[in-house]
Amino acid sequence: MSATTAAPTGRQFTIRFGGGEAIITELAAGLRSYRRDGVDLAQSFPVDAPRPLGSGMVFAPWGNRIRDGRWELDGEAQQLDITEVKRHNAIHGLLRNTGYRVESSGDSALCLAADIFPQHGFLFRMVHTVTYALDAEGGLSVTQDLANHSERAAPAALGAHPYLRLGEVPTADLVLTVEAETALATDDRMIPTAAVPVSGDHDFRSGRRVGDVRVDVGLTGLTLHDDGVYRHRLHAPDGRGVGIWADASFGYAQVFVTEKYTGQPLAVAIEPMTAPANAFNSGDGLAWLAPHEHLIGRWGIESWL
Repeated sequence: MSATTAAPTGRQFTIRFGGGEAIITELAAGLRSYRRDGVDLAQSFPVDAPRPLGSGMVFAPWGNRIRDGRWELDGEAQQLDITEVKRHNAIHGLLRNTGYRVESSGDSALCLAADIFPQHGFLFRMVHTVTYALDAEGGLSVTQDLANHSERAAPAALGAHPYLRLGEVPTADLVLTVEAETALATDDRMIPTAAVPVSGDHDFRSGRRVGDVRVDVGLTGLTLHDDGVYRHRLHAPDGRGVGIWADASFGYAQVFVTEKYTGQPLAVAIEPMTAPANAFNSGDGLAWLAPHEHLIGRWGIESWL
């Protein structure tokens, strides 16, 4: 592993192996760049620029949103900071503005960790550990481990926000396939109101051209493959492809297609999540960790070039 000096996203750590190269940031343990055999597979951003639209970040102890930042613990109201001011929600956990420390490193792997301290709205002591690793073929895996170091049970969920690309193929021309039976209908603040069968622009089971949709939708009812993972894939017209795989703990995926990613006409995020938006209130997908218990999830980026 090599590291460079500070940038808006902190130190930049580079791992290489098997034709793969990934750059991970100190801030939020985020993926800033990933390429395999010289082909960019994750949407990057300049080292001297702030991270656009949560690009590449990992999240704990929740992903996505909590309505009004409010939830109840043993019948008592808890108030988190409002970090999505436009919609008056608490968004993407408690570590998005935290620098992670290096726990271990090598040429092909990097382990980062950060502490969550008790605070208003979240009265628990936890540690989030994130391990990035490249395999012999240059494939990238990410392991997220959230440990409860409190003396009482704590709510827990994990998420990640990778944006994918396939080299110089226009993102609009990629076809996205997500084997999901259910979409989460939301209100105007992106808080789920109902689980409904996928239809229209939210149905990616047979593949949809990215350029033909503008969505920000949570999906579930995912198809678990025989090897124990979910797969969400982008295919190019020439047959090449890139995708997210995620283990069985990531039973939700958010698909976000946007024209607002800095420097790109169109970008697509495929976000593995262990629980959907507002899980601290709905309980959907939410884990409750006993003291010293861990929530562990693995996901990664695969490609066929």
